[in-house]
Amino acid sequence: MTTLTATLAAPTVTVQASYLAAVVEYQGEGHYTDLDVHLLADPDAFAAHVAALAAKALPQTPRPVGIVPETMLWWVDGAEFLGRISIRHQLTEALRQLGGHIGYDVRPTARRRGHATAMLRAALPVAARIGIDPALVTCGVDNVASRRVIEANGGTPDAAGGEKLRFWVPTTRTRGGTLP
Repeated sequence: MTTLTATLAAPTVTVQASYLAAVVEYQGEGHYTDLDVHLLADPDAFAAHVAALAAKALPQTPRPVGIVPETMLWWVDGAEFLGRISIRHQLTEALRQLGGHIGYDVRPTARRRGHATAMLRAALPVAARIGIDPALVTCGVDNVASRRVIEANGGTPDAAGGEKLRFWVPTTRTRGGTLP
């Protein structure tokens, strides 16, 4: 495996070109189809998009019922956008079953290089500062790669079944915490 030099960063306009290229990759897989890359090519529109992502973490930001505050972070290497991770500040019943506290993805052309494992590891202290310990992280039952990422970060399987695998991942250095 190559040495990773990427880091977590707040969404930033400095990766606009790479971010838009990643969105095109994601859309090729049927994801992020709500994002208009032509609109976001405009620097002002992209800056507004970045500001809106940052505002999602603020409790006072208006949001639909059932949507909780979330901290969005990007996994970047210089001006290269490699992925994103979202830390939801609390759980609704829907998030308890399907989404969890943390969701992440790596752009298709950057996968299978250890980015997801490193990104989740880097995000756990952020979740701890928000007051989350342990964090619920879920993945599809057939998503072996994501399951390995979660387990590599100390995830303990939850006994509950369903359409998603559920893991409790400690966020503190001691890897402690109690299960809710």
